[in-house]
Amino acid sequence: MRIRVLGAAAGGGFPQWNCNCRNCDGVRKGSLRATPRTQSSIAVSADDVNWVLFNASPDLLAQYKGFAALQPARAIRDTAIRSVVLMDAQIDHTTGLLMLREGRPLEIYCTEMAREDLSTGNPLFKILGHYCGVHWHKVPTERGNSFPVIGAEDLKFTAVPLKSNAPPYSPHRDNPLEGDNIGMRIADPRSGKVLFYAPGLGEIEPHLKPFLEEADILMVDGTFWTDDEMIGLGLSKKRARDIGHLPQSGAGGMIEVLKPLKASRKILIHINNTNPILDEDSDERRQLASAGIEVAFDGMDVKL
Repeated sequence: MRIRVLGAAAGGGFPQWNCNCRNCDGVRKGSLRATPRTQSSIAVSADDVNWVLFNASPDLLAQYKGFAALQPARAIRDTAIRSVVLMDAQIDHTTGLLMLREGRPLEIYCTEMAREDLSTGNPLFKILGHYCGVHWHKVPTERGNSFPVIGAEDLKFTAVPLKSNAPPYSPHRDNPLEGDNIGMRIADPRSGKVLFYAPGLGEIEPHLKPFLEEADILMVDGTFWTDDEMIGLGLSKKRARDIGHLPQSGAGGMIEVLKPLKASRKILIHINNTNPILDEDSDERRQLASAGIEVAFDGMDVKL
């Protein structure tokens, strides 16, 4: 199995277009040693030919351009993406679907809850129906219920429901339901190796622990360093945990969670533009390195 990080940033990317925090201002001016990142998405392949897209970010066209394998040019119109798996219905994970409207019907995998949001409050599926169309495949969230995905038939996929609020446009906003947000266990029976992917992770619920403990590679939520990061900068009144993201630092934070796990690689993805770990010379980045935790970047290639 091969995993390609297409985008490693949280919503808005890095630098964010309207932000002048220390990170965004520094990377624009060249005074900060940091690498720009597009909005969060990965692609997974079992054969280096066919790819499954996980989340379709607004930066999808730039991400396509940055990874030649997605355009094999075997016909006058072609793509290596065989299907799309959505982890939620958030705008920064779904807007890129509109960039795929000129092709064949999209094979989209998501939960019933995400489908409802994308058919009502933010009716992308209905809009796409006027263009390429959508073939929807229900992602089951019942415990231990795995499912196949077109284009990666050699891999085994298992969705793990995660506690999270639905998007602001959801009919059940502030009434969280199972399937609003998921993590994904991706197993390769040929090698026996397992990836666990969860770009939005706000709480280590009891049912999640076995998935974290068995994984050979973890690619998980790296949004914020502290719980009050946005509050301290005057950018929000909400804490990280309030919006479904477990901060890295502090008691019960992501560093403490990841440290004892056996995974050979522990990678943070979906990193907010305000997070000090983006500064490669920061104390926070050194703390991650000493804990054996990596920071994802656009173009990162992972094999297992």
